[in-house]
Amino acid sequence: MRILLVGQAAFASRVLERLLADGDEIAAVVCPPDRGAATDPVKVAAQDRGIPVHQFASLKRSEARAAFESAAADLAVLAYVTQIVPEPLLALPRHTAICFHPSLLPRYRGGSAIPWQLIRGERTTGVTVFWPDAGIDTGPILLQRSAPVRPEDTAASLYYEIIFPLGVEAVVESCALIRAGRAPRLPQDEAQATYDPLLTDEHAGIDWSQPTAVVHDLVRGCDPQPGAWTMWRGARLRLYGPAPVREGGGAAPGTVVAIDDGGITVATRDGAVCCGRARDGGGKVAAADAARALGITPGGRLGDA
Repeated sequence: MRILLVGQAAFASRVLERLLADGDEIAAVVCPPDRGAATDPVKVAAQDRGIPVHQFASLKRSEARAAFESAAADLAVLAYVTQIVPEPLLALPRHTAICFHPSLLPRYRGGSAIPWQLIRGERTTGVTVFWPDAGIDTGPILLQRSAPVRPEDTAASLYYEIIFPLGVEAVVESCALIRAGRAPRLPQDEAQATYDPLLTDEHAGIDWSQPTAVVHDLVRGCDPQPGAWTMWRGARLRLYGPAPVREGGGAAPGTVVAIDDGGITVATRDGAVCCGRARDGGGKVAAADAARALGITPGGRLGDA
């Protein structure tokens, strides 16, 4: 097939490589503009192979439509797309378009699906390839694959170690089904649909009075971005790399129970959470080092303004 690849980052680059290996032709790549000195990996991969690259700040511009039209593609593959693709553009290729999403739709629609799955304590994750329409992650489903969430997963490890490889395989398999004329279009069950907003600092504040599991899931869901935060002497301290601890020694929630090479351990409602790394405005460092620099000692109380 002749494919127009729309996407960015290492995920789109890997999809490009796999589709070429399967014998497909990549008519062109559409990706966002470069940021600073960094060049998007999918742009590099395309240029190395002589594939035309189009970069638009918005896909609503007439130049974007012209790029879609000139590709004369059989299929548009949306591989890790953060820009809004207008519905008229999706209809231009002969087989229209397919899109990758990092959840088992219709649950966890939206641009922060991975962290919200961890924050909500999901124990099963997955990927969906669907036929996009005018809605947000609402089109018919072509293919889904599931995988377990590991207890130690953060948003970063869940994406790079589970979602990324699973998603690439799902996209490649979906293209094979389309090529063979066997790709389904299964309507999403709107009764099961959920939508979550983009994860921001508004959602990342730690409430130490919550159960250990809730605090642990929030910290790992916000790792690496935006970083779950708590207050210490009027400043935000961001914590990463959490592990649940069964006992909190009966300390009040937010009390620093221990500081050692393993991290900083803080009491919750029914136990404690140990976070291995921290950041107070600079780069991430060992939590014990951050505690020493900030004057945090066992018995101190986090969460108080």
